[in-house]
Parts: sequence; C-alpha cells; structure tokens
Amino acid sequence: MSVFETNLEGLRLVSRGKVRDLYDLGDSLLFVASDRLSAFDVVLPTPIEDKGRVLTQLSVFWFSLLENNYKNHLITADVSKMPAEVQRHSDVLHGRSMLVKKVDIFPVECVVRGYLAGSGLKEYNKTGAVCGIKLPAGLVNFSKLPEPIFTPATKAEHGDHDENIGFEVMVKTVGKDTAEKLRDLSLGIYRQATDFAATKGIVLADTKFEFGLRDGEILLADEALTPDSSRYFRLSDYKPGESQKSFDKQYVRDYLETLDWGKTYPGPELPAEVVRNTRAKYTEIYKMLTGKNL
Repeated sequence: MSVFETNLEGLRLVSRGKVRDLYDLGDSLLFVASDRLSAFDVVLPTPIEDKGRVLTQLSVFWFSLLENNYKNHLITADVSKMPAEVQRHSDVLHGRSMLVKKVDIFPVECVVRGYLAGSGLKEYNKTGAVCGIKLPAGLVNFSKLPEPIFTPATKAEHGDHDENIGFEVMVKTVGKDTAEKLRDLSLGIYRQATDFAATKGIVLADTKFEFGLRDGEILLADEALTPDSSRYFRLSDYKPGESQKSFDKQYVRDYLETLDWGKTYPGPELPAEVVRNTRAKYTEIYKMLTGKNL
C-alpha cells in the first residue's frame, strides 16, 4: 500500500515537507516518511510504493551502525514503543516512522563528496574548484577525488534549490567552532559509511547530512545515508567519465528530461514501468547494504 500523505487524527501536524510529514508530540517529533518523490524541486503526483519505508529503515540501520561514534536524534522506530496516541495509527506508521528528539537544526546542508558529480562537477568545470577547494586538473564526471571534500550548501526552503557555499560563508552562518565541528563530523561519518559500503561492493559517491543542537550536544538528525540524500552505485559498474547506474531518483530525473515539461508544478504522472523500476532501485540498495529484505 502506498502512502502519499498522512493526516493522523489526534496528532498535531506541524510540517509537510517534500517527503516527510512531521507531528509535534511535545518534547519529541514523529517523522513519517511518505512515498512521495520530488524531482527538480517538484513533488510528483505518483507515489513510489515502499519508498518511505526504505528511507526510514535505512536511516535506522545507519543510525545504529554509527551510534558508537556519532550520536543521533532517534528515540525509537518501533511503533509499539511510541505514545498511545501514535500507536493508534500503527497500520499506517509501521516501518515508515521514527520518534525523534527535538533539536535546533543548523541552517546548512553538510555535504561530503568523494566523487565529482552533479553541481560539484558543474562548478569544477567553470572554476577548477568546488566551494573554493581547488581540485586537480583533468577530472571528469564521477572522477574519484584524492580525498573526500566538505562542500556545505544552503538549506533550501520549499521550491528553492540548495546552493553550494564556501566554508567561510558557513563560518559566518554558524560560527567558526561549530563549522569546524560539523565539517569534521560529516567527513568522519562519510568515511565510516564509505568503508562499510565498500564491504558490500557499493560506492557511496556523496551524501548530505543535517545536524541539530540539543542541550549543547550536536546530534545527527533528519535522515542518514538514504538514496534520497546520497549517490550509491556498484563498484563493479563504475565507469569514470559517464553517469553511473545509481540507486536513487536520478533514473526518474532522466525519464523526466525526455518529456516536454517545464519543471514546474504540477509534475507529470509517472508510468507504471518507471514506478516499478524506481521502487526496485530503492529496495535493492536497502537489501545490499543491510542484507535484509524490506
């Protein structure tokens, strides 16, 4: 059963993002990952069955794997351990919800790149650098970088694009000490996740994190290392200089590029084959990383 959006009786909806519905439970929040998919900053009208479950369960997997070194905002993803008013909706929430601590989110996207792609490639082709970080000459699409780089971005509001910013701009936004802590945390998490993914024959090309502050402590927040926030592909398929067969929504973007659509609301319906293939990509990367079926 696909879940496009939720309206949970008795709970206070405080935000409906591109993918998640957030409910305020007082000292905590209920994150509900829908099956919505956005592309080019437009939420498409066609849900991808089980997408929200993949995002939730993969985040929970990574939170657990990382928690000895990196603390996060998760309280529980077990609906039976959530408040009674939440348990009433267990049929909808099972597998796609997280009870999390409230944190003050830092207003920057913490992006780490181990490979050159996307907006980073565009910037490199113009300037030879990404976010002010000079890179070697002659790099191509998905070239592996000598070392992972931290390339923060603005946090986009609804309908806006994230924009890469230099580290010095981030310092002006959150302060030098905090910027350095967020950079070091991001690079550390990326390296640990990359090493783990490699044991599964998977490349984690890049990813973005969100962090929040609670009682003076920085916590990893939102989602972690999902196909919505990361580029994954098989190492055996890797071919620098071209697009990769990635496990994310790039497949949908590529399909949309073939249409006569102005990339504005409303988005087009997706055909059944595109929905089926997209679901397969999300569920396959989940199984490859966790060893479990969804």
